[in-house]
Amino acid sequence: MLEFLARLFGREESSGKQAKERLRLVLVHDRASVSPHLLEMLRVDLLEVISKYMEVDEPGLEVNLEHEKDTVALVANIPIRRLKRQGSKVAH
Repeated sequence: MLEFLARLFGREESSGKQAKERLRLVLVHDRASVSPHLLEMLRVDLLEVISKYMEVDEPGLEVNLEHEKDTVALVANIPIRRLKRQGSKVAH
């Protein structure tokens, strides 16, 4: 969330902070036993499903795993441009 706000208001992070964040994400992925490839596949699937109902700002889409104590949470930041018309039903 802080990263999104920093980008929104144009505040740049130092390369040291960026490296630290990347390392933190790698460690979280390792602890959760989720490969970066699997996380990317999940990101693509989430985008596909949500795009049926909303227009998503794809470059701003972030999917991460966060580790806190003994739990891992999937955190998705999905910028929505607009809702799509709900006039037609979606086939399953």
